[in-house]
Amino acid sequence: MVFEGSSAAISHTGKVRSNNQDSGYAGSNLFVVADGMGGHAGGDVASSMAITRLAELDHPYESTAEAERALREAITETAGDLIDTVRARPELAGMGTTVSALIMVDDYAVIAHIGDSRVYLYRDGALTQITTDHTFVQRLVDSGRITPEEARFHPRRSVLMRVLGDMDADPELDTFIMPTQPGDRWLICSDGLSGVVDDIHTARALGQGMAPGRTADNLLKQALDGGAPDNVTIVIADVGGQHPIFSGTPTIVGSASNPEGVEVPAARPSRGGWLHPVRQAANEPTHFEPAPEYLEELIEEDRRRARRRRIGWIIGLVLVLLGLAAGLFGAYQWTQTRYFVGADEDTVVIYRGIQQDIGPISLSTAYIDTGISLDDLTLFDRVTIENTITARSLADAEAIVDRIRDRAEVNSR
Repeated sequence: MVFEGSSAAISHTGKVRSNNQDSGYAGSNLFVVADGMGGHAGGDVASSMAITRLAELDHPYESTAEAERALREAITETAGDLIDTVRARPELAGMGTTVSALIMVDDYAVIAHIGDSRVYLYRDGALTQITTDHTFVQRLVDSGRITPEEARFHPRRSVLMRVLGDMDADPELDTFIMPTQPGDRWLICSDGLSGVVDDIHTARALGQGMAPGRTADNLLKQALDGGAPDNVTIVIADVGGQHPIFSGTPTIVGSASNPEGVEVPAARPSRGGWLHPVRQAANEPTHFEPAPEYLEELIEEDRRRARRRRIGWIIGLVLVLLGLAAGLFGAYQWTQTRYFVGADEDTVVIYRGIQQDIGPISLSTAYIDTGISLDDLTLFDRVTIENTITARSLADAEAIVDRIRDRAEVNSR
């Protein structure tokens, strides 16, 4: 499938958050998503500052090395901007942002990434996550301690190991260069999308052949239908092979689309309190970067959780086995209240149980050997007895035997 060179960006507050701390940018050469963190004010400021700084990189480059160097420098300068801002406004301490950026240079993609926003590539009908989340749960996945599916619902999935923030003037970035090909479709998104819509549904939406704008709307709808507990920002770019020059004004979405979003706002008083718990929760940060000692606590907590999970599985298995054993025992006890009339090698016998076996286990035992010889029976009675006769009770079985004995005595005269 070949898409025309085009792009789209969209951002939504979601269904729980009271403000949008995400920002997104789709231009001619540059495509970025920044997911802010740090409370009601700090997150939107941080993501806006990142987009404002990186927007200056939206121009052609002579080489991929030049573009990669420009990305590194701009993101590092943004870290310095955040530090200076917090120095001037201490109430914004702790703010930061993820950054996932893509610059197209000829037929190559230059990517820079920090945090847990993601860059995906949809190519030849397959969706591939290009970036790796810088999160605590991703570290657990990489070490084999949990599965990717468990990571989606892990209670500590919001803990970032790396972020562009006000604490580190030289952030550790992932940068790399990838060749592209015609038909490539790139998706950059915040975890408001990837945390709600799984890869299967994302790939299905990207593969429907719709224009980037309609595809972004489709993905946003899926996130909203899934509850959208966080801000959702989506940038889609259909670029591959020799990079075309897009025309028109860049699309800026989220907090960066508001010129006031780049300014440092005054501290806003909390109106949450105990009277408005939902609103208060909506203003809490969705991500945070932990202190080293907190990471040790998280690791130990994860060990305890793993132990509890193993113990829970063992207890659950034991309970299932006990329930199964109790059920089998109850069923066996019931069979021992049933009777039927049959034959052994040469006589008529009353059996207790039912005329079935479970593998090598017999569900019946000889209860009374009547002493009536099979040779004394009529042909009809003998065939009937060998095929067994079900009785309603022991008394019924004995009555059946009495009738057979009477006929046997007549037949033997």
